[in-house]
Amino acid sequence: MTAHLAGVGSGKPVEIWFQDEMRLGQKNGLVRVWARRGSRPRQPADQRYESAYLFGAVCPARGTGAALVMPRADLGAMQHHLDEIARTVARGARAVLLLDRAGWHTSAKLVVPENLTLIFLPSRAPELNPVETIWLYLRQNWLSNRVFDGYEAIVEAARDAWNKLLALPATITSIGRRDWAHISQT
Repeated sequence: MTAHLAGVGSGKPVEIWFQDEMRLGQKNGLVRVWARRGSRPRQPADQRYESAYLFGAVCPARGTGAALVMPRADLGAMQHHLDEIARTVARGARAVLLLDRAGWHTSAKLVVPENLTLIFLPSRAPELNPVETIWLYLRQNWLSNRVFDGYEAIVEAARDAWNKLLALPATITSIGRRDWAHISQT
């Protein structure tokens, strides 16, 4: 990691951020629930197809994050998300954003804000991105086993789940911490 960061900070503090996006919709997942032995608890299911995308990024060292709920996962949505992350980075700091190689992440049309540096994770290695585990946490705690009335309900649920996560900075740090991504500021 240190080799990738040579000259990035130029004397400024450097924050490590991770970014990803997830689809959330009416075809939602189910998770295990407690039930009496031998019983089969009912789980809600929906056959409609409306969905939204939650673009999320976390900074485990600070226990914070930045997210947007968007109707599509595309270049425009990614640009808005980069701008949101840039506003959330600590004043006077520079952020290194680790992300996968989705087409809208690697496009030459993407305008990277001045205080961000993008580093792309290896292809087909989602286990390197702790935001994948953040998505599991959100689904297990607030987003599964439910039916959404429509697009606005999906957006509201995604927003509420993300805000609940932000209220738990120790959880963000615990889920997001990767020893290989820790850098010393000395």
